[in-house]
Amino acid sequence: MSGAEQSRASGLLRSRLRTNDLIALSFHGSRAHPLRAILSSLGIAIGIAAMVAVIGIATSSEALVREKLAALGTNVLTVSAGNTMFGEDATLPPEAVERVRRIDGVQAASSTALMDKIHVYRNAFVDQGATAGLGVRAADVDLLEATGSSVKRGAWLNESTAKLPTVVLGSAAAERLGISEIGSAVWLGDRSFIVVGILNPSFLAPELDSSALIGINAATTLFGFDGSPTTLYEKSDEDAVTKVRNVLPATVNPQAPTEVEVSRPSDALAAQNTVDQAFTGLLVGVGSIALLVGGIGVANTMVISVLERRREIGLRRSLGATRSHIRLQFLSEAVLLSAYGGLAGSLLGLGITAVVANGNGWPVAIPPAVLAAGVIVTMLVGAVAGVLPAIRASRTSPTAALSA
Repeated sequence: MSGAEQSRASGLLRSRLRTNDLIALSFHGSRAHPLRAILSSLGIAIGIAAMVAVIGIATSSEALVREKLAALGTNVLTVSAGNTMFGEDATLPPEAVERVRRIDGVQAASSTALMDKIHVYRNAFVDQGATAGLGVRAADVDLLEATGSSVKRGAWLNESTAKLPTVVLGSAAAERLGISEIGSAVWLGDRSFIVVGILNPSFLAPELDSSALIGINAATTLFGFDGSPTTLYEKSDEDAVTKVRNVLPATVNPQAPTEVEVSRPSDALAAQNTVDQAFTGLLVGVGSIALLVGGIGVANTMVISVLERRREIGLRRSLGATRSHIRLQFLSEAVLLSAYGGLAGSLLGLGITAVVANGNGWPVAIPPAVLAAGVIVTMLVGAVAGVLPAIRASRTSPTAALSA
C-alpha cells in the first residue's frame, strides 16, 4: 500500500501548498501594508538604480569611443620631436614629411608647426597676455586627410589661401575668440588675418581644437618660419601600421632616430576607455553598498511582519500548514518585495542613463542583460534577507501564536 493510500485509509490527507496559492499569499502580504512595502523596496530600488545607471553611462560612453574609433580608424600615427642625448629639446627636419610620404603603405602625411611667441587675439586691443590658451600653428594643406579632421564652416586652406594672411580656427579657438562667421578678422602676430574656415572637434589631433592654423607659406613669409614641423601626422593602411611605425624614427631623422617619438592617438582613446571602466567598477562597488543596505531593510521589514502576524501563523499551522509552508510564504514575500525594488530600480537607472547620454550626445547603449541581472540580483538579495525571518516564522508554535 502506497503512502497516499495509507493516508487516505487513515482518514488523513497530507497538506499541500500549490504554487499559485504561494504567489497569492505573497501578494497578499505586500498588499496588507503597502506603505511599508514601498519603503522597504525603496532601498533596493536606489541601490540597483545606482548600479544600472553607472553601468549604463559607462557603456554609452564606451559606445561613443567605439564609434569614434570605427569612424576615424586606428591607422593614424603621430610623430613628434623628443630630447637629445643632452636633455635638450630636439627638432624634426624640414623634409620629414616628404620622407614619410615615400614609405610603402603610407596613404597620407602632413604636419603642423607651433609658432613660437605668435598668438591670436580677437582684435588688436586685447591684452597681449590674454592668450586664452590658444596657439598658432603653420599647417600643411594635406592636414585634414592625414588627421581625419573636417571643416564645420567655411573652407580649409588651399595652395592659394595658404600664401595669404588667412586662418582656419579650431573648434575651441573659434569659441574662445567669439568667431562664428566666416570672413571675420582676428589679430594674429601683429597683423590682421581673415578667418576662412572653422573646424569640427578633432578627436585624433585634439591640439588642433585650440589652434589658429595658417599656411606654411604665409608663416614663412610673414613670420620667418624655418620649415621644421612640431608634429607630423601619418595615415597608412591598417595592415601596415606596425611596419610603418617601426621605420618612422629612422625615416624622419636618419641621423638621430632616438630623438623621434611615435605614438598612436587611438591608443589614448582606448586608454581613456580603460580608465572609465576602472572608475565604473569603483562606482558599482559603491552602488552595491546601497543594495546591501536595502537588503537589510527588507530583512527588518520581514522580522516586523513575522511579529505582527503571529496569530495568522498560528491559525494557518492549526489548520494544517506545515513549517515549510510558513517558511516558503515569508521567503516568497521577501523575494517579492525585492523584485518590486529591482524592477523600479532598473527602470530608474535606464531613465538616468538616457538623460545623461542624450545630454552629452552619446548613444544610449545599455545591455538588456544588465537590466535583467539587476532584477535577478535583487531577488537573490531578498531571498538571503528573508531566510532568517522565514525560519523564525516557521518555528512559531501554533499554541503560543494563537494565545499571543
